[in-house]
Amino acid sequence: MSEKFIEPIITRNISAGDHEGTTMEDEPLSPSARLFQSPQLNLSVLIVLGSKTLIDANTVKYGLMNSSAQHPRFSSLLVTDDENGGRMSWRRTEVDIHEHVFTPDLNPNMELADDFVEEYISDLTSTRFDYAKPLWELHILNVKTSDANATAVLKLHHSIGDGISIMSLFLASTRKASDLESMPSVPKTRRQTSLLNNNCNGFWGILCTIWTLIMMLFNTFVDAVNFAATAFFLKDTDNPIKLRTPEDARFTRRKRILHRIVSLDDIKLVKSAMNATINDVLLGITMASISRYLNEKYASRSDGYKQQHKASKEENNLPAKIRLRSTLMYNLRRQSTVIESLAEMKERTSEVKWGNKLASILLPVTIALQDDPLDYVRKAKASVDRKKLSFEAMCSIFMSRFVLKYLGFEQYAAMMHKIISNTTMAFSNVVGPREEISFYGHHVSFIAPSVFGHPQALTVHCQSYADKMILVLTVDPDVIPDYRTLSAEFEASLELIKNAVIERGLAVRVKKED
Repeated sequence: MSEKFIEPIITRNISAGDHEGTTMEDEPLSPSARLFQSPQLNLSVLIVLGSKTLIDANTVKYGLMNSSAQHPRFSSLLVTDDENGGRMSWRRTEVDIHEHVFTPDLNPNMELADDFVEEYISDLTSTRFDYAKPLWELHILNVKTSDANATAVLKLHHSIGDGISIMSLFLASTRKASDLESMPSVPKTRRQTSLLNNNCNGFWGILCTIWTLIMMLFNTFVDAVNFAATAFFLKDTDNPIKLRTPEDARFTRRKRILHRIVSLDDIKLVKSAMNATINDVLLGITMASISRYLNEKYASRSDGYKQQHKASKEENNLPAKIRLRSTLMYNLRRQSTVIESLAEMKERTSEVKWGNKLASILLPVTIALQDDPLDYVRKAKASVDRKKLSFEAMCSIFMSRFVLKYLGFEQYAAMMHKIISNTTMAFSNVVGPREEISFYGHHVSFIAPSVFGHPQALTVHCQSYADKMILVLTVDPDVIPDYRTLSAEFEASLELIKNAVIERGLAVRVKKED
């Protein structure tokens, strides 16, 4: 390989005695980890890494054995005590790296390599884990695709940790591609200013504060009622991208995972012009893409939906009202996970705790064709800003804990399954490194995370990486057979919104501000 291999810094803080798992006390699974192991929500995480060079499997195995594979969650078996009510625990064990890293013998210059990689990844979504070993595996595909010269696919069970934990541990095992002595840097999450702060002073300041409190109480009440209603009966409108029945999401059902790489600078351009956040822009792109896709689907359908006479995708063929919501995972950690702290996550006294620290909120997705493309971002920003004036996440945690304590785990799992199955899609945005990174000496060209196993036919993941934004779609091909058309809409929608910014001269103002 052309790059020097640097042993990750995480290895310095892991003692050799950590692998004496049979003599250590088993650690019970958290309620969230148990939820992701339940039959209703058997979730797995899949991360696709593109490499600018062919991947040396032996180098990767050596790196894993001296870093991530020593982490407690990556070196523990999931055991079930049937004599104690099915109690599930983590038990430390020795890791045989050869049982976790797979390198099929492939022609690096095969034809239709993109289709092969997509099919290979799709197969991984329909295979179960071997519970006789830790619940993760890495597949190395040394074939040249349109976005990389080789691909690595990391598959692990969601009970191991949430996206922030896993991404942070991954980054702790990498270095900057431009400086192999330095660890990658991640943009710091801005602390949310107090919702009671305002620019008003004196009497008007008091009125602003009172009004903000009233809005917070009202929004929280409405959101809590909506969350509870969704747990019982409130469903999204039947539409072409929604599962008809929750049973359709069984774990063995094969999914399709595909990504689009767009310019992060384009998204920042829109962000600055609209006085929004990157998350607002990404949600606006999602709203535009789904609206445009559904409009074409409604235009072409002849049964089950009202269709205009001589309908075409240029016309507005959408029904008057569509309730379409996304489940959005909310990070409960008070601070962003610091890369350097991941090595200490195994310590019970560590300030940065490993695991699934998540709450869920329900985010309305406006489905409508907008005459002004910037209205998609405005609608998204308004929706997100309203959620910031609500304690819905805290209410969802309280409701979950109440059900778990008084009704039991089975009812808790059933409630969460009902909430997810009554909504249409899932959305998440994970912040990646500022610069391109090297993964055990391999220059990474893109990072594309995804999740599968939940009762939804569409999941949208957004992952920033250096000057790129990777838009990842996980779809059920039985529900969305033309998933490539939907994927293309995301890139087209960004272009539509960006061009609207440029045409109105907003880009000039943005450059001056930057």
